[in-house]
Amino acid sequence: MESMQDKKVRRIVVDPVTRIEGHLRIEAVLDEDNKIVDAISSGTMWRGIEVILQGRDPREAWAFTERICGVCTTVHALCSIRAVEDALAIQVPKNADIIRNLMFLTQMVQDHVIHFYHLHALDWVDVVSALNADPKATADLNQSISPHWPKATKGYFSDTLATLKKFVDSGQLGIFANAYWGHPAYKLPAEANLMAVAHYLEALKWQKELIKIHTVFGGKNPHPNYLVGGMPCAIDLESDNAINVERLNLVKDKISEAKTIVEQLYIPDLLAIASFYPEWANIGGGLGSYLAYGDCPQEGIDKPEGFLIPRGIILDKDLSRVIPVDQRNPEEIREEVSHSWYRYPEGEDALHPYEGVTEAHYSGPRPPYKNLDENQGYSWLKAPRWKGRALEVGPLARMLVGYASGRGDYKEVVNQALAHLKLPATALFSTLGRTAARGLETQLCVGWLMEEYDRLIANLKAGDWNTANTERWDPDSWPTECKGVGFTEAPRGALGHWIRIKDQKIENYQAVVPTTWNASPRDARGQRGAYEAALIGTHLADAEKPVEILRTIHSFDPCLACASHVFGPDGTQLSEVIVR
Repeated sequence: MESMQDKKVRRIVVDPVTRIEGHLRIEAVLDEDNKIVDAISSGTMWRGIEVILQGRDPREAWAFTERICGVCTTVHALCSIRAVEDALAIQVPKNADIIRNLMFLTQMVQDHVIHFYHLHALDWVDVVSALNADPKATADLNQSISPHWPKATKGYFSDTLATLKKFVDSGQLGIFANAYWGHPAYKLPAEANLMAVAHYLEALKWQKELIKIHTVFGGKNPHPNYLVGGMPCAIDLESDNAINVERLNLVKDKISEAKTIVEQLYIPDLLAIASFYPEWANIGGGLGSYLAYGDCPQEGIDKPEGFLIPRGIILDKDLSRVIPVDQRNPEEIREEVSHSWYRYPEGEDALHPYEGVTEAHYSGPRPPYKNLDENQGYSWLKAPRWKGRALEVGPLARMLVGYASGRGDYKEVVNQALAHLKLPATALFSTLGRTAARGLETQLCVGWLMEEYDRLIANLKAGDWNTANTERWDPDSWPTECKGVGFTEAPRGALGHWIRIKDQKIENYQAVVPTTWNASPRDARGQRGAYEAALIGTHLADAEKPVEILRTIHSFDPCLACASHVFGPDGTQLSEVIVR
């Protein structure tokens, strides 16, 4: 971090923001009281997947787009095959929909737990302070918030404390090094810190187990396999060479383990930590308008009214109304590049993704540089807008849409959490609300995982073992020209892929990822993206150690999809971006 002083305000720079995927730079303008009065969010690496896909077979697009990111390792593939299926009017079998839901929910649960413990918790937990904890008192604390967790013992926490002390004394803190330990913004007692460190390690061991579900249905993780028209996994309950009873029992066991982790570790820890930071229920609200595409179809992807995760838009914190969204309508979702390092054709200032253009045009300062100019282009992210409005996407958006839709399951978990923390519903519109929403969504998702598993078993018992529809696999059956949209809810928010197919090849492809919405730069009207808006008004206790910036930015869980070199099919270099 570096700082710059001028007459009235100063600008601090956090670059790179760590504990995220990709490369993100935040510049914050502070007034004399260390309050943020303006913020600049810059994605500093270029993703060129859209250019790579032009001219390729649409049936293989999922394998490329899935590699946009190694964290959300399945959602881009799901989104891509849905776009192709939409363009070619392919209906997938019921089993394929259910298996996709299982893959989707597995990713959601694993990703949310990882985010809480391994990416975000250290913004609230002082690891070094845990050295002062009493193991017996820590065990008592753990038993009070989660009485059924079997490892809440004095001996267990004594062992954890000894391990932590060994690393600290040796100077080998590893992933815990270079943080703001001892910062006055940390408020947890030593015992809560030790408990969180121990559970950090438990979650780290567990997370590799849940994704074995991906290996059952998709062959591997990361980047499990998918198939246009269904899923590439054969089911034969009597066979040793297909998904059989033994493998299905493994899936059930992993779901049960996940339920234990979520209910006995994640949710109790989340509520316990949140109770020490009630002031953050009034910080980081940002835009106050939200978008969710929804997912987990029960009656097919073309019937969103049956989704477990509902679709809709909330504007201006108005929970009395859920506005519908149409991803195909060119008057709704458009991307701007007025403050991005891209170039549109002359006369175009905003394009619907069907007509989208990804042409790199770097106009920023030559690295290394001190500051960006927010009045010019300053990011490799475009600026998506819905009817000209900036929207926030992610777990908070999904929970708010579900809550405002009147869904009983959403209302139950939200109201229980608010009652436990003694907070009003307005607390949802905040950094704390965003963090809590991710945990509450995990609570719903792990329950849905078991329900989807039961649906699959019931369908198999009824004699339906079909997982793929290959009727339109042959390109000769396709129209000369067609277009389609695929959507899902990545852990970080609404994800859409738009494809145009001509003469059996991809003519144009555009992916608008969640962090494009949230981390977007300003648009032509000066309207900020969600990150920038959420930081404004935040007070920093110590401008040289801006943990408060990390708290709000990590509450979104940034995922900056990136690709720094792109080449044409003949090996010609199209663009090179050098980042130092």
